[in-house]
Amino acid sequence: MQDEQNRVSRRTAGGTQTLAVLITAVFVLLTVPGCAFDREQHGPSDETTIIFKHGKIAGDPATFRRLLDRFESENPGLRVRDETLPASTDEQHQYYVINLEGGSTDFDVLSMDVIWVPEFARAGWLGDLSDLLGPGEENAFFPGPMRAVTMSGRNYAIPWYIDAGVLYYRKDLLEKYGFSIPLTWEDLVATAQEITRREPNLYGFIWQGKQYEGLVCNALEYIWSNGGDVLEEGRPVLNTARNAEAVRFMRELIVKYRITPPLVTTAIEEPTRHLFGSGRALFMRNWPYAWSIFEKEGSAVRGKTGVAPLPSFPGYRTASTLGGWQLGVNRFTKHPEAAKKLVRFLASPASQKALALSVGYKPTRKALYKDPDLLRQQPFMTSLYGVFLQARPRPVTPYYMMISQILQPEFSAALAGIKTPEDALASAQNQVRHLLGERP
Repeated sequence: MQDEQNRVSRRTAGGTQTLAVLITAVFVLLTVPGCAFDREQHGPSDETTIIFKHGKIAGDPATFRRLLDRFESENPGLRVRDETLPASTDEQHQYYVINLEGGSTDFDVLSMDVIWVPEFARAGWLGDLSDLLGPGEENAFFPGPMRAVTMSGRNYAIPWYIDAGVLYYRKDLLEKYGFSIPLTWEDLVATAQEITRREPNLYGFIWQGKQYEGLVCNALEYIWSNGGDVLEEGRPVLNTARNAEAVRFMRELIVKYRITPPLVTTAIEEPTRHLFGSGRALFMRNWPYAWSIFEKEGSAVRGKTGVAPLPSFPGYRTASTLGGWQLGVNRFTKHPEAAKKLVRFLASPASQKALALSVGYKPTRKALYKDPDLLRQQPFMTSLYGVFLQARPRPVTPYYMMISQILQPEFSAALAGIKTPEDALASAQNQVRHLLGERP
């Protein structure tokens, strides 16, 4: 889920809508393979070509190509053509919706953000992959991703790699001033206030507060870690005292405790990562991708960074928003069995280990967190196991994308002080109730 940092709320009107339609039309023409050539013309007639659509793979593309070459060598007669979609997850989502709604057969396997699977499955766009998991094999994966891809007892995707929110901290400064890793939000506030008093050029705690999907991920971690939620048994439960307390605390980090700078209201993942990486922050909430960057030669925080679960409110457990990407099969594919073979291969222990070693993708299979090769190269993975084990998916509903569009401006208004937490949550509650009430 690093790509989740690109999701933002878009508003268009008048001539902008017309321009958007034209851009969409050009985008579809340029990205749908069938508009440019006949896929069956590629390769000898006795070979089957599987088209795999995905976002940009981290690192050197040749590394991933070698993995696909291995699949081809193990499956004579099958070829894989991987095609990269734009980096923006909004554009990827748009591409899939346009093409799958039209029953496109121009790709066979697709990688999906964890929040898209319920939507695509309900629309009838994904093949049932339940037969890819043998008896008990579901338990080999972290529970959060499996919940996110399972509807009505059927698996519509296989978890590929995982993300979850974590707390980064300056372990050198905690040691210098005699503080422990904070277990509660109260501990984090007290630690940050004391250390920044002695280190005046240091921000206490930075996170992602811009109005976009990342704000929802952050807000849910406060809400969940205070015993709250968004939906219970399919019904909205946003307008509660616990949720209001959690959202108010986010605002108070800026205006009351003053350990978070106002700039977070416009910040996404990379700006906060740059601030922490330049040695200007004590604590940061972000995704696991940042650690390997901090440990590179020349980094200002190399050897000084620790990773821990996010804190919680007293009496409740830590909570981390699940991110990551899943593998699915286009229900309209002409090659369902070949497509399933590729999904099984890419989600296998060997492939997940290879991607973890080469590009840093975190495996969804629990056993790999004890793999000696991985632990030798990425020792901080031991800290991530507990985080991933407890990571929670955002509301698993076909309507999540619409719910998020409701939550983003309401959370943003509360964070900016435009609305009280109670008013923002009451408004979100009414909108979500109306949204779900219009559905059968």
